[in-house]
Amino acid sequence: MKAIKRPLVILTGPTAVGKTALSIALAKAIGGEIISADSMQVYRHMDIGSAKIMPEEMEGVPHHLIDVLEPAEEFNVVVFQKLAKQAVEEIYSRGHIPILVGGTGFYIQALVYDIDFTENNEDTALRQALEEQARREGADVLYERLRAVDPESCESIHAHNIKRVIRAIEFYEKTGKKISDHNREQRQNDSPYHFAFFVLTDSRDKIYQRIDERVDLMMAHGLMEEVRALRDRGCRRDMVSMQGLGYKELLACLEGEISLEEAVYLIKRDTRHFAKRQLTWFRREKEVIWVDKTVYDHDSQKMLMCMQDFLREKGIIL
Repeated sequence: MKAIKRPLVILTGPTAVGKTALSIALAKAIGGEIISADSMQVYRHMDIGSAKIMPEEMEGVPHHLIDVLEPAEEFNVVVFQKLAKQAVEEIYSRGHIPILVGGTGFYIQALVYDIDFTENNEDTALRQALEEQARREGADVLYERLRAVDPESCESIHAHNIKRVIRAIEFYEKTGKKISDHNREQRQNDSPYHFAFFVLTDSRDKIYQRIDERVDLMMAHGLMEEVRALRDRGCRRDMVSMQGLGYKELLACLEGEISLEEAVYLIKRDTRHFAKRQLTWFRREKEVIWVDKTVYDHDSQKMLMCMQDFLREKGIIL
């Protein structure tokens, strides 16, 4: 007898598109709890630059995978998958529906399709050699090394995300397979969940405008002070946490490498590039329901009602 799959709702989209407000409205409407699929909001003391939702903004909706690690701790897709699965089970135990919310596409895939990462167990010697090459020759050299063997991975991994670049090279060196091919194969897995995958989007101009406004607001709210406090706490640029947009640029500014004006320009530019890569990633996903804000005249109530109608049709909610 075939096991009945349990429900899972995904709400993703590019940075600054407005996922947070819609996710809370959706959770309240369907009896859901939110699991953050964000690579930065997991860290404590990193509130402004990660656009982290504050407790008073949650409107009573439980949130998971927020403020669970210290900045010195490493967070990657394997850690995310483990923590997210634990959160999913806790949410089911309360009779609620897990809603996965965030813009990190690979993290979402890892949970939705239960991707197996066991083939890529850590090889300390190889990893240390690659890290040393990055320190000695720079991140771009390592990135070109990856491009030579797996150009597709370079479309979804930023050159300065050294940890992911190293992981992709390491996978190829150990298995002879491209990690992009492995991940594509894993995405063909039958999901263990009865899921609905919503992607919130907007016109490119609107998204870029919101990104610029958000960065200005972060600076006004004390992002520089937040980064300075993290540096004083001992955070260094080689930490995974400090690779986040906004953090690495302002750390470079504090260390006298670039001006504040240049740092802010780079944050805005690279965040726009990041949003573009996110949309490219989501277009490759199967079974996606696009929620285009322009179609709904930017009316969140209309979007919410449409999403609920789809969830009823699919039998995820009554």
